[in-house]
Amino acid sequence: MADTVLYEVNDGLATITLNRPEAMNALNIEAKVALRDAVQSAAADDAVRAVLLTAAGDRAFCVGQDLKEHIGLLAADRESGEGQTMSTVREHYNPIVRALTDMAKPVVAGVNGVAAGAGFGFALAADYRVVADTAAFNTSFAGVALTTDSGVSWTLPRVIGPGRATDLLLFPRSVKAQEAYELGIANRVVPAAQLRAEAEQVARALAEGPTVAYAAIKEAVAYGLSHSLAETLEKEDELQSRAGASEDHGIAVQAFVNKEKPKYLGR
Repeated sequence: MADTVLYEVNDGLATITLNRPEAMNALNIEAKVALRDAVQSAAADDAVRAVLLTAAGDRAFCVGQDLKEHIGLLAADRESGEGQTMSTVREHYNPIVRALTDMAKPVVAGVNGVAAGAGFGFALAADYRVVADTAAFNTSFAGVALTTDSGVSWTLPRVIGPGRATDLLLFPRSVKAQEAYELGIANRVVPAAQLRAEAEQVARALAEGPTVAYAAIKEAVAYGLSHSLAETLEKEDELQSRAGASEDHGIAVQAFVNKEKPKYLGR
């Protein structure tokens, strides 16, 4: 992986760190390619049982597109007439969000600072968000005359409701950590100095848990949001059969009978 994104796997936990703190972890092409590759690697690696997505520095998780690079690319597009700049949505953002949401393992976002634009989108694509008390969220798109990308039009209404989502999209503003918690954007707010340790603890607990069941829960929730009750009940039956046949379920039941803490295998 490039230095703009750090990737490490340790005892089943893949930690992906955006590493451009001097640019508030803005996404230039190099960072977008590296992040896409890292997330896809974590999704495909059977040794990875959970993912922690976080960022270096204390000012920003990710402020979205690197506008300094973007200006140059727009100028090149005007000169060439090719209009390739916005292909980044298709080539980078969409694969990143799909890998985060579709992977059969839990993803924790450790939001250490400002999450704006695509940075907000990536945080929303995670299953659980641990947020520093100094962090803030901003949709940003309309502020630079753009529409949504990075899945925000799908994730944000599902997290906070369509009315509130439309408000934040039409009138971008800074949503500070406490309000983010009240809206449901943040699952947990912690002191900034404790963010990395707390986020890692949450991710580590998930990595050590019944990850077959977690994958089924993740799939069930996503399915239920876009299907009828009857269809969702059938999906639950299918997924529960899968979870019930897992080694982890047998381990959990035996540990309960023996009054022991289960040690899951992730299968």
